[in-house]
Amino acid sequence: MRAIQITEFGGPEVLQQVELPDPVPAEGEVLINVSRAGLNYADTHQAENSYLAQMTLPLVPGGEVVGTTADGRRVVALTKNSGGYAEKAVAPALTTFDVPDGVDDLTALSLIVQGATAWLLLRKSTHMEPGESVVVHAAAGGVGTIAVQLAKLWGAGRIIATASSDDKRKLALDLGADVAIDSRAEDMTAALKEANGGRRVDVVLDMTGGATTDQSLVALAPFGRLAFYGMASRERPKPVDLGALLVHSTTVAGMWLPHALKVRDAEHGTLAHRAMAELFQLVVDGKLKAVPGGEYGMGEIRQAHEDLRSRRTAGKLLLDPSR
Repeated sequence: MRAIQITEFGGPEVLQQVELPDPVPAEGEVLINVSRAGLNYADTHQAENSYLAQMTLPLVPGGEVVGTTADGRRVVALTKNSGGYAEKAVAPALTTFDVPDGVDDLTALSLIVQGATAWLLLRKSTHMEPGESVVVHAAAGGVGTIAVQLAKLWGAGRIIATASSDDKRKLALDLGADVAIDSRAEDMTAALKEANGGRRVDVVLDMTGGATTDQSLVALAPFGRLAFYGMASRERPKPVDLGALLVHSTTVAGMWLPHALKVRDAEHGTLAHRAMAELFQLVVDGKLKAVPGGEYGMGEIRQAHEDLRSRRTAGKLLLDPSR
């Protein structure tokens, strides 16, 4: 099969197109003929081995695929940290979800990582309540585009989106944000309060890191919550001062998607399965949509990673392993 492989860690230059033997599923795993693989910012961390889960070489990157199984099921799946950039992939049965009729490849892949992440951030990490103000950083990205829509559906009082360009800010507004501001604002604390009518904000979803995180934390209202789920700037925020949290009764939460597969849910099996069931239903009901961000062939994979790293993209990016 054709695949993208890494034999040394680094930037986009380490991504190589190769021929590899077909993977063989172990017990409890599923072999999937891949129609599309998802491209995520986290994949750039995989390539340089700066991801939360440490990688080993040689490595086929990619953590999510959509395709068909040997018995004809159409599924979307999370691989075991890697293996998605290929014509065939294996995934644990636990992280393989049947795709309902009417849900296309783009949407299925938008939901399994970005959609589930947005659901978890709002439902579990911040426990968003109707009427609250919600800040969505990187609102034109994969998680952001879903988070804006979910916050709107669930009754947010004011949705403040941040993005780096006029086009991205317009996209966030079209999806339901009430106001969109420049993510490069020198004083994010002041910018967020101004966007919220001079008031501090209730909820912040942040995957930027650095000064954006530091200044967003200061912008929280009493009992405000900041959910931290990534570090796109590759700059660590300042250590959280627990004493400072007391000043405004604020909360900082971290979120990593794999943990949702370990938390049990009485009706759906795991928290991740509950999230996917609800997200699929919202799509089928016409209440939630995926935002296409572009599709790349195998020969364009380095360009895809360059685009991800430069933050030039919006919406969901796909890899077509057939070209």
